[in-house]
Amino acid sequence: MSQAVPNSLQVGLIAAFLGTLIGALIGFISGYFGGAVDAVLRILIDVFLSVPSLVFLILIASLVRGVGVHTMALVIGAFAWPSPARQVRAQVLSLKERAFVQIARLSGMSGLEIIFRELMPHMLQWLGANFVNAFIAAILAESGLSLLGLGPQREMTLGMMIYWALSFSAILQNLWWWWLTPILTLTCLFLSLYLIHLGFDEVSNPRLRSQV
Repeated sequence: MSQAVPNSLQVGLIAAFLGTLIGALIGFISGYFGGAVDAVLRILIDVFLSVPSLVFLILIASLVRGVGVHTMALVIGAFAWPSPARQVRAQVLSLKERAFVQIARLSGMSGLEIIFRELMPHMLQWLGANFVNAFIAAILAESGLSLLGLGPQREMTLGMMIYWALSFSAILQNLWWWWLTPILTLTCLFLSLYLIHLGFDEVSNPRLRSQV
């Protein structure tokens, strides 16, 4: 357990960071520059959104031999960017028409400068909420792949703890502490991350904050 929790958190952290970073960059570039760039990136986003990522995760994890925690995190993160990319693009399409962006253009700022210095600060709270949500999804994906026997076999995670417990028939032998401990830990972890997500969402959503 002392290794399983940090390894699961590491998978979630790397995958969430990678997915949020790639998605944010693609969304900002697509929404701000528009034109042919937006058309190509929008098609790319739609293609990845239409394809079930779980199928590709299972396929890649089954093909990669000796997958480790870092490899698992990179594989999950590589399919975590389309949703934030679409949502960031939609927000940028609205923000780029506002007065402060027009003033920045008139002052001679380049497109990338406007993205990083003007648009991105307005999206940081939303990106934080998306990061926590991606964190939860990544840990859940790792646990699901581990239950199928496609997780990091040589390293221990919460998903692999459940996998080994089931493999050695812990339920039939009434060894409840083998499988109940990682399940309860995952439940507490998901609950804590979900509460953090609600906090970020409340801060980034003025309507929700005014109702509370």
